This record gives sequence, C-alpha cells and structure tokens, in this order.
Amino acid sequence: MRKIISQWKAWTAKQFGIRWQRDFFEHRLRNDENWIEKANYILANPVRASLIEKPEDWEYVWFPKPE
Repeated sequence: MRKIISQWKAWTAKQFGIRWQRDFFEHRLRNDENWIEKANYILANPVRASLIEKPEDWEYVWFPKPE
C-alpha cells in the first residue's frame, strides 16, 4: 500500500501541482466503528482549510439527494 500511495501522490503532484504532506496514515474502519464520524471529518477538511464554507460546496465530492 505504501508504494501505491507514494506513486499516486507523486503523479498527482506532477499533474496538478499538489503539495502533499510527508507520509500518510492508513486507518481501517473496523467492525461497526463510526464511519459517519470519519466521513464527516474528511468532508470538513476543505472547510477547515478555508477553501469553502460548507462541505456541500466542495465540487470534488458527490452528495446523494435525500429521498
């Protein structure tokens, strides 16, 4: 996994000028671990970086419409 992530980060850095932090932390969700909490944390990243005001404004994620 480390090699794949490293190669992907190198490719995206060259293609899109992304500056990645060193290394990465792989976290597997185990059993019924609160995946919603983890997803919300990830979705809030661009908000914390002041790139957008709310997660729904991020164009690189798809939110299903409530039924």
